[in-house]
Amino acid sequence: MLEAIRLIADRKICEALEKGHLNIESWHNKPLPISNDNMIPGELRMAYKILKNAGYLPPEIETKKEIQQIEDLLATCEDERIRVKQIKKLNYLVLKLNTMKGDTANIEGQEEYYRKIIERLSVNQSKTK
Repeated sequence: MLEAIRLIADRKICEALEKGHLNIESWHNKPLPISNDNMIPGELRMAYKILKNAGYLPPEIETKKEIQQIEDLLATCEDERIRVKQIKKLNYLVLKLNTMKGDTANIEGQEEYYRKIIERLSVNQSKTK
């Protein structure tokens, strides 16, 4: 059974090379890209790889992206109401991320994080005035 699959795969690869569908010059004699899946449990690696190849990201990564987007927005936002709303959303996303990772809520660490954000916003706001 495995031999038949290997033969079919070899035939399909040869046909694609002959038709010019595969450009082997760009990757010939180069190592494959290393995927960093050390933190993913063994039983989930294949599922995560399939989802990644399909364009989906793990929830933790999506949440981190959202956090980064909000931080970028806060750095340029001038409206105080929007800023407060985004800080609340940021607070929720950080708590959600910590829950996903199994971390307990570290209030002291979060207070320091938010203090730095507020300082950055205050500096940006004073520059615009």
